[in-house]
Amino acid sequence: MEDERYARFKLKEYKHWSVFLFENQCFLGRSYIWAKRSDDVDIVEMSAEERDEFFLICGKLKVALNQLFQPTRLNYAALSNEAHHLHVHVIPRYDGDKELGGVTFTDTNKGGAPWPYDKSFTIPEELLLKIRDDIAKLLA
Repeated sequence: MEDERYARFKLKEYKHWSVFLFENQCFLGRSYIWAKRSDDVDIVEMSAEERDEFFLICGKLKVALNQLFQPTRLNYAALSNEAHHLHVHVIPRYDGDKELGGVTFTDTNKGGAPWPYDKSFTIPEELLLKIRDDIAKLLA
């Protein structure tokens, strides 16, 4: 996991987890929390120490996302279908369009599941890195 492609989107490092910005930002602020353990376990198999830190991270990330983007709600997804590793996606959901840096972010399935989503959605690199930096600053 810790190759350069992903490392550049790291928001913060914790004892048991790393937090990353999801490269596809069709859901503005979408991030994921990646376990540092190497084995492939189900979310209910995390240790008590991992769990406590996980909820601490979720709380801090929620505050940062609310301050920056004011999502209507947050969805949490621990599917592990493609990446067979303990991780949880934090997916901000919006009832209306969000504008940032000249880009309009539209939640195309308001009130429904966050998938399928537009896997071809891209934003300018400069904006992607600004989102990363803004969230990271609030998690520091």
